Amino acid sequence: MPIIGPGYDDPEYDDYDPAWKTQETPFRQWLYMRFAAAGFSHAADIAVSYAPSNRYHGLDDLEAVTLAMLTDTSVDDVLAAHTADLAAWKHEQQLHDHPDLAVLDADLNRIAGH
Repeated sequence: MPIIGPGYDDPEYDDYDPAWKTQETPFRQWLYMRFAAAGFSHAADIAVSYAPSNRYHGLDDLEAVTLAMLTDTSVDDVLAAHTADLAAWKHEQQLHDHPDLAVLDADLNRIAGH
């Protein structure tokens, strides 16, 4: 069936990116684990609804409260997972912008491990 109006890849489609269905992020992993622990049979599908779009649109108060209730955690837990995801994303962007930092990062991780 043809799509009437903008397609999924078009910028007019509410900033949706099809890659979000498969992009693994720390927040998505956290959501998946929490939804699975709460007994949701479609935990992976629900996690896709919130991550990684949280990186681009943030989480408003209603989303944070809803996620806390659904995952049986506190709002602070949700916001901590979201903040950790943003920090990981910032690190990814730095490595993307400066690939030479990847070598330094690996070396620092090696040193920290000893």
